[in-house]
Amino acid sequence: MIRPQLLLGVLALGALVACGERPQDLAENGNARSAPAYQGTGVASFTAPSWKAGDEKSWAQELRTRGERGQNDYARIGAR
Repeated sequence: MIRPQLLLGVLALGALVACGERPQDLAENGNARSAPAYQGTGVASFTAPSWKAGDEKSWAQELRTRGERGQNDYARIGAR
C-alpha cells in the first residue's frame, strides 16, 4: 500500500510542475519582430485608409485618432 506521505508529496510535486510558467520572451519563442509595427503587414484589408504603411508619423496620428474616436474605454465612460 502507498504511504499517505509519499502520495501527498507526489501530488504536491505534480501541482508545482503543472502550474509552472514558461518564459514568454519573443526571442526565445522565435517570434522576434524584425521590423517596426508601423511598417505594416502588407495586407491591404488590415490597413486603415488614413494610414500609409511605412510612415511612422501617420502611424502615430492613426493611433491618436483611434484613441480619441471611440477605442478608448475611459473616454466613453466620461469624467467622474
